[in-house]
Formats: sequence, structure tokens, C-alpha cells
Amino acid sequence: MHLGWVDWLLMLIYFGFVLGIGFALKRYMKTSNDFFLAGRAIPAWVCGLAFISANLGAQEVIGMGASGAKYGIITSHFYWIGAIPAMLFVGLFMMPFYYGSKARSVPEYLRMRYDEKTRALNAFSFAIMTVFSSGISMYAMALLIQTLGLLHGIVPDGWIFHVSVALSAMIVLGYIFLGGLTSAIYNEVLQFFLIVAGFLPLVWVGLRNVGGWDGIRRTLPASMTHSWRGMLHANTNPLGVEIVGLVMGLGFVLSFGYWCTDFLVIQRAMAADSQDAARRVPIIAAVPKMLFPFLVILPGLIAVCVGAHGGHGIIPVKVDPLSGSAVVDASGNAIYNYDLAIPMMLLHFFPSGILGLGLTALLASFMSGMAGNVTAFNTVWTYDIYQSYIRKGASDEHYLWMGRVSTVGGVLLSVAAAYAATSFNNIMDALQLIFSMVNAPLFATFLLGMFWKRTTGHGAFAGLLSGTITAMAHHGLTLPAGATPGIHGGWLGHVIYTYPSDMAQNLWTAIFAFSVNLIVTIAVSFVTEPKPESELVGLVYSLTPRQSEVHLAWWQKPQALAFAVLLILLLLNVVFA
Repeated sequence: MHLGWVDWLLMLIYFGFVLGIGFALKRYMKTSNDFFLAGRAIPAWVCGLAFISANLGAQEVIGMGASGAKYGIITSHFYWIGAIPAMLFVGLFMMPFYYGSKARSVPEYLRMRYDEKTRALNAFSFAIMTVFSSGISMYAMALLIQTLGLLHGIVPDGWIFHVSVALSAMIVLGYIFLGGLTSAIYNEVLQFFLIVAGFLPLVWVGLRNVGGWDGIRRTLPASMTHSWRGMLHANTNPLGVEIVGLVMGLGFVLSFGYWCTDFLVIQRAMAADSQDAARRVPIIAAVPKMLFPFLVILPGLIAVCVGAHGGHGIIPVKVDPLSGSAVVDASGNAIYNYDLAIPMMLLHFFPSGILGLGLTALLASFMSGMAGNVTAFNTVWTYDIYQSYIRKGASDEHYLWMGRVSTVGGVLLSVAAAYAATSFNNIMDALQLIFSMVNAPLFATFLLGMFWKRTTGHGAFAGLLSGTITAMAHHGLTLPAGATPGIHGGWLGHVIYTYPSDMAQNLWTAIFAFSVNLIVTIAVSFVTEPKPESELVGLVYSLTPRQSEVHLAWWQKPQALAFAVLLILLLLNVVFA
């Protein structure tokens, strides 16, 4: 590695630019609506890029690169099965309820559809989830800086990780504190283009080095170069999941649970300037999302093929960032740090100058993931917790002040979560664990609430609570192969089942959580009184008038856009089957 003055200059310009956007927008943050919802005045294409970029954080760039190196092209299912269908569904069917109800957050929609206790349960669980997600992005950024030695010589080696966490926290805090959601959205658009510009050359150079896709197929086993081969049984594919677990756990529960209920991404669509625009936002975002496996998964496969030693290519052994010692599994074998697949690719292939662009793209992805979670956290905290249960009836200026205070608090809590993430060698495993406990049971609550008018508030609360407890119990009673009881599972003291991988455990945790929630909600709803139909207009599909689209050109209609995306999706699945 050699960082020249051009590399440093590119990174400094980027940091200065993101903070500059915050300063420039500060004078427009006059009300809480401006700070939390960007005044609902952002064009659809800007919201669409922010929609995908908010998800384009560490879990996407580092996590998918790590999963590509660990599991192979089968990781593409997280996009082509585990994202695109859900993104189309939320655009076509769910955004009219979110946007048309004028709810300021996902928990507030739950209050309007059900009752206060259901909203409270979701608000608190979502706030905890966003803190952990933001902390994982912060950990990934600190790990990158530590591994690359960017601060070497400035601070002692033992403090690199700690200083890196503090640095990332201060920068994100700066531009969110000043410009709120508007600052986050426009920075996310910038980050989207930076990531594409930084990673396209990496993929091109890497493919040339290993002999293209044919070279990868010759080097790696067939199970890592085919997305559907070996999916009939859990022990015949590297993901350790059979087709039922994949389609039900990832393709339905986890993906729909994330894209349809996670306020982190929904908030971007809710900032659009009209309901038609809000519906197009996730569908527009689905187009680049389909192509991102070639930017973030493919480098992981290339990293395993380059200079292969022991089947792990340039992937290094995992080192504890706090102690500096090598990490081993329960059998004493070295654990490889797949999270460093893309950073090692940058160091291996990029010269000075281009290296700065690649590192800036990585830093942008971390900023994007952190900022998305922090803006979601401060909105839910202020509107759904503070305003509802701590200080009712205060002035708008007070809630704007609380939004900035909660931004500081969210960043500080994220710092603590960053240290909890150090025990995983693939941050995607950690993130899917969080989603399986929060989003998976929540999707059942939304699915029934939006499409079954008989669902009651008591049923929704009982189901959501039961589903969350089921997810925690399943995780506490199971364990991935090779892991020790603790944060990976088995913490209830008795392991009743061992899964082939962390990801297999996460998918089945999601399935059990969703199923229990669905059953309990339906059962309790049948014995409790639902809301009058007059109170559910605009909140339930069968009771909501359809909005006319005759004023839109065919290429502006959500249904036409969704159909085109589905055709491309089908083609991609066939080509890489």
C-alpha cells in the first residue's frame, strides 16, 4: 500500500464536502418537519437514489463482499430474491398507505392502524435495531482504517481502532446535526455515485487479473459460481440453507420485512414530493439494485481467486481489533476475516490516486449506512417516544431541538454497538440476525394490518410480542456450527439444534418469528373487537380508494416500471442459475 498526497486530498475533499452540505442546509431547518421529513419536497429520482444508498452502507459493500468470498455467487439471492420483489411490492401496494396516511414514521402508522401499545413496542425495538445497525457500519469503517494503517504514525497502534470509531462518529454527527434528513439524502446521492465510480474499475481490473468469469469458474468449486445449484439440501451449498429456508426465510420474511417495514428506507420514499413519486421511489431504486451484485459480490469472489493460498486468496486471518491477537474457532482453527475482502482488493489492485478514490468510495458507504440509521433513530425517538410518552404538547421548536439532541445520543449509542460487532467475521451475518428479530415478526403485523381489516390492536400487539420473543428464544437455543455459545446463539444454556452456518440460523429465526406472529395475531383478532371501518379508510387496502393514474405517461406508471424490472430479474436468475 502506498497512499500519495492525491489519495489523502480526495478523502479530505470528501469529508469537507459532506460537512459543507450540512452547513449549507442548516438555515433551511426551521421546523421539525424540515429536519425529520425534508419538508416532503424531494424529487422522486433523488429519493430513489437515496432509498438505495441508505441501504448501501457497510452491510452492502463490506458485508456482501464478505458473503461473496465466504459463500459465492449464491449471495446474489440477497438481491434477486431477497430485495427486488419486496421493493416492487412496497412501491405498488404499501407506499400509498404510508404516504397517504400522513404518518411521520412507521411506528406512527401502527398507532393509526392499531393502537398506542403496538406503536410503542415497535418504536422501542426499532430504535434499538437502528443503533446496532449504525454501530456495525461504524465498526466496519474503523476496521478498515485500522487494517489499512491510515492513522499509523499519528497515534499508537493500539489506539487506531478507537480513534477510527471516534472519527466516523464525529463526521456523521456533524452533517446530520446541521442538515437533518435533507442533508442525509443529498449526501447519500453523492455517496451512490462515488461508490459506483470507485468500484467499477476494481471489478474490471480484478476480472482481467483472474481471467474473467470463466477464470473464476475454473478456480472455485461449482457451488460458489452457481446461484441455484445445490439448493435442494442444506449440506450441498456453502450458505447451508435449503430452498425452503431460502425462499421463505430470505425471499419472503426477511426481505419483505426489511424493505416494507424498515423506517430507514421508508423514510426516504416518504420525503418525496407526491404520492405518485413516493410509489416510484423503491421501483426506481430496484433498477441499480439488481446490478449491484456485480459491484459488491463479484470482488469477494475475485479476492478468493487472486493468489490463492489454502483456498482463501488474499483474505487475511481475523485479528481481534482490541487485543491484536489472531481469532480461532471452537476447534482452534484460524478464522478468516471475510469483511476485508474488498479492502484487500483495493490494496492489491489500485495504485496511488485510484486507491484514494476506492477508499473514498468505501468511506462513503460507511457514512451512508450510519447516517441512514441515525436519521431514522432521531425521528422515531422524537416523534414516537419522546413526544408520545415523555413531553407531550411542546412547541415545534422544542421537538426540533430534541431531534438534534437525539442525533448526538444515537451516535454515542452507536459507538457502543460498534464494539459489540467485533465478534463477527461477516457483518452481514450480524445484520441479518438483527433483522430476523425485529423486522421479520413486524412484517406479519403489517401484512395483516394492511390487507385484513379484521386485525385488531390487541392481536397485533400480542403477535408482535410473541414473534419477537420467539426469535430471541430460537436464537438462544440454537447455534451455528463451530461457534461458541454467546452472541452467535446458545445463550440460554442448552443448544437443541446446530445449523450449518450463521446465515441458516438467521433465516430460520426469521421464519419462526414471522409464523408465530401471524398465528397469534389472527387468533387474538378473532376474539377481540376490531376498529370501525370508518377509522380504517386510507389504512387498509380494501377500504382505500384507488388513486387515478390516467395523468401519467406509461413509463411513469409504477405497474409498467415494475413489470420491466421483473423481466430483467428473471433473466438474471436464469443466466446465473
